[in-house]
Formats: sequence, C-alpha cells, structure tokens
Amino acid sequence: MQSSPVVVHRLEVLIIIHTYVLEKAWLIGWSLILEYTISASAVARGVSPNLALFFGGEEGLPNFLARHTIPGLGIVVDPCAAILIFIVTALLCIGIRESVLAQTIVTSVNICAMLFVIIAGGYLCFRTGWVGYNLSSGYFPFGTNGMLAGSAVVFFSYIGFDTITSTTEEVKNPKRDVPLGIGISLSVCCALYMLISIVILGLVPYYSMDLDTPISSAFADYGMDWAVYIVTMGALTALCATLMGSILPQPRILMAMARDGLLPSFFSEINKKTHVPVMSTIATGIFAATLAFCMDVSQLAGMVSVGTLLAFTTVAISVLIIRYVPPTEIALPSSHSESVGSGSDDFLGIHLTSSNYPPENYVSGSPLLMDEQKECVQDKQNQQRKQKVATLSIFFICLGALVLASAASVENLPSLASFTLYFVGGVVLVCSLIILVCIDQDESKLSFGQTGGFTCPFVPFLPAACILINTYLLLNLGTGAWTRVSVWLAAGVLVYVFYGHSHSSLSKASRASAAAVDVHCPLLADQP
Repeated sequence: MQSSPVVVHRLEVLIIIHTYVLEKAWLIGWSLILEYTISASAVARGVSPNLALFFGGEEGLPNFLARHTIPGLGIVVDPCAAILIFIVTALLCIGIRESVLAQTIVTSVNICAMLFVIIAGGYLCFRTGWVGYNLSSGYFPFGTNGMLAGSAVVFFSYIGFDTITSTTEEVKNPKRDVPLGIGISLSVCCALYMLISIVILGLVPYYSMDLDTPISSAFADYGMDWAVYIVTMGALTALCATLMGSILPQPRILMAMARDGLLPSFFSEINKKTHVPVMSTIATGIFAATLAFCMDVSQLAGMVSVGTLLAFTTVAISVLIIRYVPPTEIALPSSHSESVGSGSDDFLGIHLTSSNYPPENYVSGSPLLMDEQKECVQDKQNQQRKQKVATLSIFFICLGALVLASAASVENLPSLASFTLYFVGGVVLVCSLIILVCIDQDESKLSFGQTGGFTCPFVPFLPAACILINTYLLLNLGTGAWTRVSVWLAAGVLVYVFYGHSHSSLSKASRASAAAVDVHCPLLADQP
C-alpha cells in the first residue's frame, strides 16, 4: 500500500463500525472528537500563565492576551488560548510537512528543557533532602483511593499516543512502524513525566504548588530565577507541540466520517495543493478556540478523560468481540459491493449461480454427500453455540468489572456490602475469563485482509484488565464532567438522527460475508 498525503483506512473503519451497530459506533467517533478537540482547548489554556512569566506576571501581559472575568457570570475568558489555536490551525492548513517540521523543532526544545528540569531539580532535591516528601500525613496523604482517583484526571496527560494511528496511511511501513511508534512514544513520555513529577514533588510539597506554573515556581522558590526562563520556554514549546498533536488527527476523523455520509461532504474535501482537509481543520480550530476561550482546564480535562476512557474501553471490548464473536457479515458501501459480492452468493471468490451450482458430480441422496452435509450443519451449530457462550462471557466480564470498580470507588460503604461486591464481582470476572480462555479464538479465520503486522497480545487478559481499570477511572471522575459529556453525546445523537442516519452510505450498504471480505479486502484497502 502506497503512502499518501491523506488517506483513511475505510475498510478498517467499516469493520470496527460493524463490530457493534452503526449507532453505537457513531457515539464512539463522536467521543473521539471530544478527546482531540477538547484536549487542544485544555492545553491552550495553559499558555497564558507561562507566557506571563516573560512579562513579569499576568499584570504585565498585553490586554488582548490577558485573562478577563466576565462580570456577573464568573467566567474567565482566555484570548491568548484562542489566538494560539488559530495560529496552529493556520499552520496545519499549510501542509503536513511544514507542520511536522515545526513540531520537531518545538519538541526538541521541550525535551531539552525536560532533561534540564530532571537534572537540575534532582540536584536540588539531593542537596535539600527531598523536603517535599517530608509530610506529617505521610507519602500518601489521601490514601491509595485518593491517588487512584486523581489518576483519572491525570490520565489526560497521557493521551496522544493514539494520534499515531490516525496517520497510518502517511507511514511507509505502518504494520511495523505504528506499533513501534505507539510503544516507544508512550514509554518515553511515561518515563519523563514520572521523573519530572518525582523531582518537582521533592522540591515543593503538593499543597504549596502554583497550579498554573508548578515547575517554574518550584525553581523560583529556590532562588533560581534564571532557570525559570529555561523552564518556561520548555513549557511553552511543550504546550505548542501538544496542541499541534491534538488538532492534527481530528480533521482526519471528521473526513472519514464525512466520506461515509455521517457528516456533510465538505468535511471530506482535500486541498489539492497541500493535501490537507482544510475545511475539517478550520472547523476543528474554531470549535477548539471557542472552548479554550471560555472554559477552564479542570472542566476541559475531565471531559477529555471521560471521552477518551469511553473510547478506549470500547476498543478493548471490540478486541474480545473480534477474537471470539467476529461478525459473519460486513456492510459495505455500494462502491465496494461489486468487488466483494454479497454474502449470500459469493464465498471465497466462487460465485454460486444456477449455472455452476449444484456441481456436475452432485448426486442427490449420495451417502457420502449426506454425511458431509450433516458434518457441516453440526459444525455450524457448534460454532453458533460457542459464539453464544463467548458473547455471554464477554458480557459478564464487563459486568464483573463494573461491580468491582463500583466497590472500589464508593466511599463509606459498609464492610459487608463492600465484601459482597468484591466477592461477586471477582467471581463473575474470573469465571468469565476462564470460560473465554477455554474457547478457541477466531483470529486465524477472519483477518479482514490485515495479514501480518501487530495483533493484541495476552487476549483475553489484557483487554479485560483494560476494561476493569478504565471503568474504575470513569467512575472516579466528577459528576460535572459526566454532565458535560452527556450533553455532548446528546448533541451527537441529534446530529446522527437528523443527518447522519439518512445520509450514511453504510445504512444503505449491501452486505457481504466476512470470509468474502477477507479475500477481497487487499483490493479494497488501497481505495480511498
């Protein structure tokens, strides 16, 4: 498959969509819009406090960049955040090469600044005895539950590695490079984040930190004012790099949805010169700038965490479904139906018509043929029974994870009720996993054209662990975040009901057997 400026895995999108039903898949795509767009808004809100350090404080910022509070509403607007998003949007509209060059420069500066923080901050910590950890309340002042509850919001800092998958077609060897890119980027980011957190908490107790500029303020408290400018420059470049990484994949998601008719067609238009979906990029920039202008970081971060965790949980469930209960038919747009053929009369490239079926050597009542027919029927019945058991097992894995996460999340729960929930949830989850392990997986039968490359390891244990952890994190997010996300999902339902459902090419698609798609998929994968 050739690398091209902007291409989307249409067939992969179709397969994922029909792992569930189209309506549920639409909500997951709508949640991804929430993840990328709002994460860009949240990142942009962190620019003005850091930029103010170069002007001697927020009072020194020019009036058109400074934050202002709207009287009577209590809303703090941030013009600087909106302006920065518009600048990044314009840069992304110019072209992917220019965007990558700019992101490479700011990321290099950012990494140098992070290494400086780790080395210089570590030196100060060893010299002062790690005073930030000398707390009367101990190392975990809010206990393990408090730490895990905080991780639901901190999770926002780790999203972004999945943006690599949105640019799969822009990589020369995606089957090798995309998994490596995800693993390496996530590992490096985790290591750097953890080292910086350890150092900064060693310098300043958590309750004394400046929430807007924690790293710069930590060095300022030790009289290293010159280091503040280095750290601030690194923070600004980090925010810019993250902002570009957040906005970059969103237009491509809008483009994929528009190509399937779920959104207006102008979202799928690509500029012939820059090879960029300009209209989708502009729409993303306007929406992100509006949110960044009027919402604070805490509100935005909670919304991003909910949307992202919902999407990741759905992916984990879909892995189990694809491995154990793969769809027998795939819905394809009319443009692909001729290449694959319908599932009822086209199987493994053999078109079964009255002219070639039944075969010439077919003899009605032949004992050998009757035995083969009985064996085929029995195999099909066994397969159906196996898939029913697998479906129930996947359902009870999700149910057990929900019960366990609820028991761990609810505070002041009576001991008997807590023990009961832990016991019931644990038994349901473990028994369902054992049953699923005993069932053969179907990945060798239906690969949907994706031969070779990376496949999820440790199935079903890894997806089950993902479902459990993500469910726990979701339950620990505040009701405010859930309320705002619910409003967003309700808006998505309205868009689908009044536009997406009637215009979707998938709702009117012909259906083909999964085996037939598996054979013809390589021919379709190169089609945009």
